[in-house]
Amino acid sequence: MTPLKWLFINQLKRRSQVKKKCDGFTLIELLVGIIIATLVITPLLGFTINIMASDQQEQAKATSEQEIKAALDYIARDLQESVYIYDAQGIDVIRKQLPRYSDKTDFFPVLVFWKRQFISKEVSKMQDDTFVYSLVAYYLITESNSLWSKAARIGRFQISNGYGATEEDKNKSRDGGFQMFDLQGSGNLKTKMNQWTKKDESYQQRIWPLVDYIDRSRINNTTNQAPSCTTGQSVPRFSGSGDALATGNVNTQGFYVCVDSENTIAEVHIRGNALARIQDNNIDFNEKNKTYFPKESVQVQGRGFLFTK
Repeated sequence: MTPLKWLFINQLKRRSQVKKKCDGFTLIELLVGIIIATLVITPLLGFTINIMASDQQEQAKATSEQEIKAALDYIARDLQESVYIYDAQGIDVIRKQLPRYSDKTDFFPVLVFWKRQFISKEVSKMQDDTFVYSLVAYYLITESNSLWSKAARIGRFQISNGYGATEEDKNKSRDGGFQMFDLQGSGNLKTKMNQWTKKDESYQQRIWPLVDYIDRSRINNTTNQAPSCTTGQSVPRFSGSGDALATGNVNTQGFYVCVDSENTIAEVHIRGNALARIQDNNIDFNEKNKTYFPKESVQVQGRGFLFTK
């Protein structure tokens, strides 16, 4: 064998050995790689999931707080125009005159008041702006509905008197079921306002939802005790009997008011339920999850008044 031929054969053997060494990983090397990757990726994946869940929870809390504040602001502006606010004694008397009385375990008229409603001359087609009286009711609603959450919601109902230059115009613009309160007769203002009855016709106006995700955790003596008012009467009532008593699903402190009818003052309390935004079950209030139930309140005095002899 010539030296040149020997060198050529030897070079081919070396290349063949190098190629065999670089063909791939052994099974053990692959298993070790998989284990190492799992040990690294699993904690990172868990950390990422925890961050996303925490962000979702904080976003739910922030959204609930914002919506409650916005709802309270709307109610406060509405209440400023009030001339009379019904306390628990008034609700007990007039509740039968209000919508959804037959569904009292799912619909409760928490805040009911009379206000002066501004009507511009562009709307009334009259020479000047005018005012009419309106009856407003804010409801706590727990009725099941696929369009809304499993928590409660607050709805608003309003009926107004008619306006116009003629009686025909006034009758056309008057809401169905509306009837003016009567300040004639004997008794003080509270007695007279509690004697109000609707007109003998069906309501055409609906209860329009204002805000969703309101707490509906049932009142109990351990984890969710009934609230109390320092001044005025609590609406609804959480003990006793009568139509001002919260029964069934509306027996909750998600939405309640403290009313001083004599001075036209109402303190409105709302408690939201952010937990219902992130899960479908186990959404009731307790001390361990109370951070998911933001509470806000506002006290408002009506700027109007009613004069009676």
